[in-house]
Amino acid sequence: MDLTLSPNEAAFREEVRGFIRDRLPAEIRERLSKGHAGRKQDIVAWQRILHERGWAAPHWPKEYGGAGLGTAERLILVEELQRAAAPQPLPFNVAMLGPVLLRFGTEEQKKFFLPKLARLDLWFCQGFSEPDSGSDLASLRTKAVRDGDEYVVDGQKIWTTSAHHADWIFALVRTEQAARKQDGISFLLIDMKSPGVSVRPIVSIDGQHHLNEVFFDKVRVPVANLVGEEGRGWDCAKYLLASERTNIASIGLCWERLGYAHELAENIQQVGKRLIDDAKVRTELAMLGAEVRALELTNWRFLLDPEIGSKNPGFASVLKVKGSETMQELTTLIARLAGPAGLERRDGEGPDALHPLAAALPRYFFFRAATIYGGSSEVQKDILAKTLLG
Repeated sequence: MDLTLSPNEAAFREEVRGFIRDRLPAEIRERLSKGHAGRKQDIVAWQRILHERGWAAPHWPKEYGGAGLGTAERLILVEELQRAAAPQPLPFNVAMLGPVLLRFGTEEQKKFFLPKLARLDLWFCQGFSEPDSGSDLASLRTKAVRDGDEYVVDGQKIWTTSAHHADWIFALVRTEQAARKQDGISFLLIDMKSPGVSVRPIVSIDGQHHLNEVFFDKVRVPVANLVGEEGRGWDCAKYLLASERTNIASIGLCWERLGYAHELAENIQQVGKRLIDDAKVRTELAMLGAEVRALELTNWRFLLDPEIGSKNPGFASVLKVKGSETMQELTTLIARLAGPAGLERRDGEGPDALHPLAAALPRYFFFRAATIYGGSSEVQKDILAKTLLG
């Protein structure tokens, strides 16, 4: 298929670049361009700026706070945001829960939640993973028992990203035992301020607090917060994960990190020579550039041609596996280029924390998990074996 941008698409790309150039706060750009993760206040501030244009949730209908953009325009917007080192709209709100509500939610749920998700008036986190379940999501044990107009929820979630920031959590719970473990699961929206909800931090190997354990102790949740049909939450989960795995390809971010690797190679010297003058370094940069370009073309083909996804339902797993592996290769290269200076621990928010190499090692450690979160590579390869190879 022809992947050349049309005149309208090229004009839209320039419009997005101009908007980012004019509206992205310099402090936020500086932090993220050096590889640091976005802070909560950065993400909220920028998402609300994007929301003014309907670009926080560009693919949603306008009536719910989106812009009704087509697939090509959405791809262009996402890539340009990533290339500019701008915070991404909160994926739990925009790329995960929002599409599920549009597909499975009641009209009341859409009207109440979607505008708040788009403007980030509510911050959601994802309650899927559980202790001792590994990548077998359907083996979850958190249960919800119907009691009149409420469910009573008991159980635990783990590896819950940004639960310490979240106002709400969308969670998979077991509402009944069934012969097939994927049956009897329901999809609930739970207010994190509800009595009985508690959060315990997990500090990961990068020294940061991204992750948490979340506990539910007789938490009462209105039945009105059930999304879709009781016992059919697996349908919601599959729909959500397909969207998440496509977004994990992060093409624009791969290009941005590749550009940063080039910048380091051109500015760091070893024994009096720039790293870029080493033929091996130039070869590695060129090979990674080819990998990112191939990933970009594959992503465009998948999202712009509905036939590919319908005929090959496991194709999103191709993007997830290759995208996460490519990001790991890029962050590994950046850590190597940074050398000993990238090993120094710099804490806090002061000028020293924004040293050009301060994030090299933490980002390397963070993206070690890229082949696990959103569905491990082993699980994705199983999906590919079943759907592509029969």
